[in-house]
Amino acid sequence: MRTLDVRGLVPCEPFERALEALDALASGERLTLLISREPFPLYDWLREHGFRWTTLPPETGQTHFTLQIQAPVQEG
Repeated sequence: MRTLDVRGLVPCEPFERALEALDALASGERLTLLISREPFPLYDWLREHGFRWTTLPPETGQTHFTLQIQAPVQEG
Protein backbone atom coordinates (compact mmCIF):
# COMPACT_ATOMS: atom_id res chain seq x y z
CA MET A 1 0.00 0.00 0.00
CA ARG A 2 1.26 3.45 -0.90
CA THR A 3 0.79 6.65 1.10
CA LEU A 4 0.61 10.14 -0.39
CA ASP A 5 0.68 13.16 1.93
CA VAL A 6 -0.61 16.30 0.21
CA ARG A 7 -1.48 18.23 3.36
CA GLY A 8 -0.66 21.92 3.19
CA LEU A 9 -0.30 22.12 -0.59
CA VAL A 10 -2.14 24.89 -2.42
CA PRO A 11 -5.11 23.99 -4.63
CA CYS A 12 -4.99 22.32 -7.35
CA GLU A 13 -1.69 20.65 -6.45
CA PRO A 14 -3.21 18.01 -4.11
CA PHE A 15 -5.66 16.95 -6.85
CA GLU A 16 -2.93 16.80 -9.51
CA ARG A 17 -0.57 14.77 -7.31
CA ALA A 18 -3.38 12.42 -6.33
CA LEU A 19 -4.21 11.79 -10.00
CA GLU A 20 -0.55 11.03 -10.75
CA ALA A 21 -0.40 8.53 -7.88
CA LEU A 22 -3.73 6.94 -8.81
CA ASP A 23 -2.63 6.55 -12.42
CA ALA A 24 0.43 4.60 -11.24
CA LEU A 25 -1.58 2.07 -9.18
CA ALA A 26 -1.76 -1.52 -10.36
CA SER A 27 -5.07 -3.38 -10.55
CA GLY A 28 -6.55 -3.62 -7.03
CA GLU A 29 -3.65 -1.74 -5.41
CA ARG A 30 -4.42 0.67 -2.56
CA LEU A 31 -3.39 4.25 -1.82
CA THR A 32 -3.73 6.13 1.45
CA LEU A 33 -4.19 9.85 0.81
CA LEU A 34 -3.68 12.44 3.57
CA ILE A 35 -5.29 15.73 2.59
CA SER A 36 -6.15 18.99 4.39
CA ARG A 37 -9.62 19.48 2.87
CA GLU A 38 -12.35 17.08 1.89
CA PRO A 39 -11.62 16.50 -1.83
CA PHE A 40 -15.07 16.75 -3.44
CA PRO A 41 -13.72 17.04 -7.04
CA LEU A 42 -11.62 13.92 -6.47
CA TYR A 43 -14.71 11.95 -5.43
CA ASP A 44 -16.27 12.63 -8.83
CA TRP A 45 -13.11 11.51 -10.61
CA LEU A 46 -12.84 8.33 -8.51
CA ARG A 47 -16.47 7.45 -9.21
CA GLU A 48 -16.10 8.03 -12.97
CA HIS A 49 -13.00 5.81 -13.13
CA GLY A 50 -14.29 2.89 -11.05
CA PHE A 51 -12.22 3.40 -7.90
CA ARG A 52 -13.52 2.43 -4.47
CA TRP A 53 -12.72 4.56 -1.44
CA THR A 54 -13.42 5.29 2.19
CA THR A 55 -13.05 8.75 3.71
CA LEU A 56 -12.14 9.06 7.37
CA PRO A 57 -12.84 12.51 8.83
CA PRO A 58 -10.28 14.20 11.06
CA GLU A 59 -10.00 12.60 14.49
CA THR A 60 -9.66 14.69 17.61
CA GLY A 61 -6.45 16.70 17.35
CA GLN A 62 -6.02 16.02 13.62
CA THR A 63 -6.47 18.53 10.83
CA HIS A 64 -6.65 16.22 7.82
CA PHE A 65 -8.88 13.73 6.07
CA THR A 66 -7.61 10.22 5.34
CA LEU A 67 -8.80 8.46 2.20
CA GLN A 68 -8.28 4.75 1.62
CA ILE A 69 -8.52 4.31 -2.16
CA GLN A 70 -8.48 1.06 -4.14
CA ALA A 71 -7.81 0.89 -7.87
CA PRO A 72 -10.31 -1.00 -10.01
CA VAL A 73 -9.59 -4.70 -10.39
CA GLN A 74 -8.91 -5.56 -14.01
CA GLU A 75 -10.39 -8.92 -15.03
CA GLY A 76 -8.51 -11.29 -17.27
